Amino acid sequence: MTVEILKHLNCPTHLINHSKAVCRKALKLSSNFDVDIELVETGALLHDIGRSKTNGIDHAVVGAEILKDMGFPDSVSNIALRHIGAGIPKEEALQLGLPPQNYIPLTLEEKIVAHADNLTHWDKEVDLDFVIKKWKERRGTDHPSIPRIIKLHQEIVGSDIN
Repeated sequence: MTVEILKHLNCPTHLINHSKAVCRKALKLSSNFDVDIELVETGALLHDIGRSKTNGIDHAVVGAEILKDMGFPDSVSNIALRHIGAGIPKEEALQLGLPPQNYIPLTLEEKIVAHADNLTHWDKEVDLDFVIKKWKERRGTDHPSIPRIIKLHQEIVGSDIN
């Protein structure tokens, strides 16, 4: 059903394939934890639903609103809202032009989907080194998101390797 929602919103095939790949990775990461698997699956498939309207960083906010408007519970819309990188604190959100709030993943399900997204480039699994290199190229070598990503990786994967 969730993939059908993406198709209904005219999400491009590459985005649907990315969402499916993030879902596969999230389910693998979930195997080490006692989590709501259905929530992880739904959240992973719909984490980028906001990209049906925008490809900017605000796709997380837009996605959360779409999901709320569709009647999804906060547990699902918060996955979309908090999935970028390892989350965005309020101060950085303001600098990025996002509404002033924290976008840091709080629940284990939110953290798993956010990191599964980190470890998925298009529809391929990647390792932490790839992720760090990509973020350094995008944001600079000393951007505060990089230590957050490493910390999240250690929490979810438990080491510096996949």
